Amino acid sequence: MRRWVMTWALVGGLLAGSAQAEGAKTRVQYMGQVNLNEATVAQLDLLPSVGEKAAQRIVDWRKKRAFKRVEELVRVKGFGKKRFLKLKPYLTLQGETTLRAERVPVPAADKG
Repeated sequence: MRRWVMTWALVGGLLAGSAQAEGAKTRVQYMGQVNLNEATVAQLDLLPSVGEKAAQRIVDWRKKRAFKRVEELVRVKGFGKKRFLKLKPYLTLQGETTLRAERVPVPAADKG
């Protein structure tokens, strides 16, 4: 799984590098949601600021008890209120996991 992520990161980095060479900045945009009760470690790993180890802790937690509310994520080690609030827009307990991350150019008005 990590090999795929590293390959994707390399491709993304190359694309970002070519965009930056042209003067355009890029950022990662997340779209979709992750079902906390059904997502795989790989799918949870796509969440912003969540790595493979944190994703595994979520899976281990839900093996003991399914999430009844997304707010229960703060009970998982490493997920405090601040981190939860950053992730909340991407979390759900219903439906399939549809989260994807893609690199998009920063609009000229947003450039600092």
